[in-house]
Amino acid sequence: MTDIVFIHGLFMTPRSWDSWVSWFSERGYRCHAPAWPGHTGDPAALRASPPEVLRTLTLGEVIAAHRALIATLDAKPIVIGHSMGGLVAQRLLDDDLVAAAVAIDPAPPKGIFVLSWSFLRANLPVINPLAGNRPYQFSLKGFHYAFCNTLTVEETRLIFDAHVVPEARNVARGTIGSDAAIDFDRPHKPLLIIAGERDHIVPWRLNRKNFQAYRHAGSTRSFHVMPGRDHFLCGQPGWEQVAEVAEGFLRDHVSRALPAGASSSATATT
Repeated sequence: MTDIVFIHGLFMTPRSWDSWVSWFSERGYRCHAPAWPGHTGDPAALRASPPEVLRTLTLGEVIAAHRALIATLDAKPIVIGHSMGGLVAQRLLDDDLVAAAVAIDPAPPKGIFVLSWSFLRANLPVINPLAGNRPYQFSLKGFHYAFCNTLTVEETRLIFDAHVVPEARNVARGTIGSDAAIDFDRPHKPLLIIAGERDHIVPWRLNRKNFQAYRHAGSTRSFHVMPGRDHFLCGQPGWEQVAEVAEGFLRDHVSRALPAGASSSATATT
């Protein structure tokens, strides 16, 4: 049985993958959805009392926690990550620890950037170097702009209450340092990057630039834009279409990721 490790992003917990874990489990995959350090428990409780580890947690420590989990598995897993979790998936792919990676709206690796007002507006409050190391807590208004801009505020409130947690600023700041460095010339296992056309916090053009940075001609990679989707495309209505794109790519390019009896009609576009 093929293992999939789901990697959540900033301001989320493994609960954000519950539907995906059920969907892929039904198709014969063995699924794992670990929590980052400081991201275990009820989101409301974490908002009320942010864990102390969030003052010091780094992107490198998040990557190391996932490396440790992968080391306990019998074979290299597939990794599917969203947002900062997508960048973690890319780092694990770069280290040749996985059989394939799906990065959904991934945070940009070191040196990848675009000039975009929405990107700056959504990210600067988190990474602000003058704000110290106190965990950052989104307001409903800020979360709506950054994650759920295609939804109503009322729809966003339900998502906020169910999922949003305080976050370590130094994880977000890690995208400009060595923890976020990718060797784009290195051969790699299959990689799919999925972008949301209307994503504010990680614009699709930034995802495209991330994809285009990979230069090894013999390695398999694909890029797919989901029309009309924002940053929370893994959890809002229609998330199944995103999952189908991911599984279609895996079925086409990872031979051992073909569970008996599984089916998919999706194809990734380049």
